[in-house]
Amino acid sequence: MKSKLIFPVTAFIFLFIMLIYFLTHPSYEKSLEAKYYYETAQYDKAYALANEAFSIDVYNRMASTIMAQSKTALKYVKYINQAKEYMQEINKIANKTNISDADRAKIKMMSQIVVDSYAKLAPSVITDKSLVDEARKYHDNFEKLLEKVAR
Repeated sequence: MKSKLIFPVTAFIFLFIMLIYFLTHPSYEKSLEAKYYYETAQYDKAYALANEAFSIDVYNRMASTIMAQSKTALKYVKYINQAKEYMQEINKIANKTNISDADRAKIKMMSQIVVDSYAKLAPSVITDKSLVDEARKYHDNFEKLLEKVAR
């Protein structure tokens, strides 16, 4: 009977010690906070905290993973913001009564930038699907716009 209890009790004690270490080590505290910020789509804060946690303990895989995820998400956010900005500018041009050749060239250049920038994005399995879908939507819209302007 005693031999049957030794292994589960030892495993429980070991897990309890690991839990205490995980919750009290400053690197893992920052990693957990970074994970919270990542899940709430505050990628810049998540990246900063994960980077801080990683600098405290370079073996903290959680910090490393969150840092990589946040970096990827920040690239998507930057791409989406640039696409939105260009779309607003194109809408201003489109509202004019006459569109000059210079305006057409400007639209073509902005569309080309957005389409080419999309190729540099590399989503991971963990990347927020809404970011990936929104970026794809902008890419598709700018690709169609580029086809129309290039004619």
